[in-house]
Amino acid sequence: EVQLVESGGTLVQPGGSLRLSCAASGFMFSNYAMNWVRQAPGKGPEWVSGINSAGSSTSNGEFVKGRFAVSRDNAKNTLYLQMNNLKPEDTAVYYCAKDRSNWYSTDLTNWGQGTQVTVSS
Repeated sequence: EVQLVESGGTLVQPGGSLRLSCAASGFMFSNYAMNWVRQAPGKGPEWVSGINSAGSSTSNGEFVKGRFAVSRDNAKNTLYLQMNNLKPEDTAVYYCAKDRSNWYSTDLTNWGQGTQVTVSS
């Protein structure tokens, strides 16, 4: 069974940094693009970042503005999201999601349970 388990979310001060991880199992991780999606309180879901299966191409949502970087380690079946210069508006539940193909943001077929990121002083 496809399993995606996010971790690393916590309370962090504005301007701080955080790295989220997503441990994947139950499928050939290196064959699929992966994505990060977030949902803030009172707002709809926002696509954060995507990375192709080989890890050679990435893209971020416009709100990221260079602060976040998605990466993957196919040997470890793990997806990462490095977040820097965090802002209160980054507060959200962050989900990793498996794509249907080798390219990101096509069809997100499987989602993890999410990890809470709270940015507050």
